[in-house]
Amino acid sequence: MPNRDEEFGFVPDIKDFPQLYSVLSEGDKGFLMENYDIRYYKKGEKIYTEGEKPKGLLCLGKGKVKVYKSGIGGKEQIVRMVAASGFLGYRALFADDMHIASAVAIDECVIFFIPKDIIFKLISSNKKVCMNILKSFATELGFTRYRTVSLTQKHIRGRLAESLLYLLEIYGYEEDGQTVNVQLSREDIANFSNMTTSNAIRTLSTFVNEDVIAVNGRFIKILKEEKLERISDLG
Repeated sequence: MPNRDEEFGFVPDIKDFPQLYSVLSEGDKGFLMENYDIRYYKKGEKIYTEGEKPKGLLCLGKGKVKVYKSGIGGKEQIVRMVAASGFLGYRALFADDMHIASAVAIDECVIFFIPKDIIFKLISSNKKVCMNILKSFATELGFTRYRTVSLTQKHIRGRLAESLLYLLEIYGYEEDGQTVNVQLSREDIANFSNMTTSNAIRTLSTFVNEDVIAVNGRFIKILKEEKLERISDLG
């Protein structure tokens, strides 16, 4: 039977998590190497759940994650999409609070888990670690505030165009230079854009008819990025 590294096609090493490892002193690097765990998640597996209390810092080494909050009737609102080398669940950790949202793997993920006492010691001894985490906090806060306004004020076309551009910013293109490097269900696209699934499907079809995008199952190609940006800007 293959081991987990072979199964996931990835030999995990926290040295490849630059936001943390690259700014550590040699002594702190050795300390970290002795005090972290590796966690594996398959597509669809929960990483943490709303209402749980975090026990450490989660660093996404490989894969893609959606963070969502359940609303009325169980409807999901996706509040964040995370790519590799991003932190997960750290608001609750540093606030000494419960998670206010849930996180699930949208493809195979490898996560480096650093216990709370270990990451606090590293922050206390290394201001660069603290600054990198603060930068992530500030970036996420800015994104959240902007999205709160745009998802309530923009029309459906503007919201969906903006969401596709954000997915492109987070995950980039595949090797063909056109296909967004993440595959989401229509429901997930709708939940990320604050609209119904039927509206998301209709609007995607409109964009296809306008030759702005091409759709093949869950694969979305952006054919006219500038036009998509104009649709987003017009709201």
